[in-house]
Amino acid sequence: MIFGEFVGPERPLSWSLQFWPVVVCSFIVALASTWLCKKIAIKLGIVDKPDAFVKTHKEPVAYLGGVGILAGLTVGILAGVVLLKDFEVFDKSLKWLLGILAGAGIACFVGLVDDIFDIKPWQKFLGQIVAAIALLLVGIRPSLHYSFGYMGITLSPEINLALGIPIVIFFVLGSTNSLNLLDGLDGLCGGVTAIITIALLLLSVHRATWGFSETGDPVRMIVCLGLVGGVLGFLPFNRHPAKIFMGDAGSMLLGFLIAAIMMLFAEQVPRWWMASIVIFGLPILDTATALVRRKLNKKPLFVSDRGHVYDQLMDRGIPLKKTVAICYGLAGLYAFVGLAISQIRTRYAFFAYVAVILISAFVIWKKGFLKMKGHRGAMKSSQNK
Repeated sequence: MIFGEFVGPERPLSWSLQFWPVVVCSFIVALASTWLCKKIAIKLGIVDKPDAFVKTHKEPVAYLGGVGILAGLTVGILAGVVLLKDFEVFDKSLKWLLGILAGAGIACFVGLVDDIFDIKPWQKFLGQIVAAIALLLVGIRPSLHYSFGYMGITLSPEINLALGIPIVIFFVLGSTNSLNLLDGLDGLCGGVTAIITIALLLLSVHRATWGFSETGDPVRMIVCLGLVGGVLGFLPFNRHPAKIFMGDAGSMLLGFLIAAIMMLFAEQVPRWWMASIVIFGLPILDTATALVRRKLNKKPLFVSDRGHVYDQLMDRGIPLKKTVAICYGLAGLYAFVGLAISQIRTRYAFFAYVAVILISAFVIWKKGFLKMKGHRGAMKSSQNK
């Protein structure tokens, strides 16, 4: 049975339950903060106005939802810090949590500036790199010894560090921009992120019961629970018809946090890292489809269009709510496959990982998602989603 050893012998499942106040605190604060941010955004005129190209709403909708999520996350992580005070690894765990929180704040701030002032893509990339540096400064980076060890290659600490720096930056850039691109329908990005994070939480529980990392296990639990609570506190205001959007402040915040969690899974055995990437499969699929489609059709790579997977589903006559539900189902499918990959040997996990990529690419090609016709060709130069 593939999940027969999901619960390990080192810690009972009840060990994970001690962190439940994190999700409660983050949910309550995010719920209240999102309501408050909606009021402030409307009063200050910080709203997203509809257009004739890529936006589906008909009336201006408040921004600042990302700030509400950040508020919930912050309180949740601080609650986690209190719970960790008696742990032997408190100092290192605190360092990692504060580094993640600092990077999250930077990512959210950069997105907020873009929401208000519409900054250039290179400026957003620079801000995302600064957020990634926050992870590097506290020592959150992949341990590549295990990955290269399977190939019979021994890495020195210096080479491991040199390779780890661009990997962290790449994952932060990739994750933040993938979720930014996915934020196109009411409830879509937040709901998909919640599904992804719950799967990552289950993977964290799995690793915790096997006792793989005294520092990483509680940090992963706290960040996942804080993120789940923050997103669930935001979603009641973002479901169709949305009363508030997360904006780039929210999508960059969520993307950064997912990237940070994936880096935390890169501590040891590669299959958990691969599993976390597969769990994040839907945003990766949508981004890859958008970039390949624009390249094949000789369109600018960083110009908004109506050719994302969810846009194409709607262009084929599927209502918005059903489109979002389909995307939730796809996110859940990738999450299940990712969790399954975590339960098999690394050498088999690699082939399963390649199979997921090939099957996903074949379905996208076969169903015509790489074509650009009608609404799918609508472009707007003032946006970069």
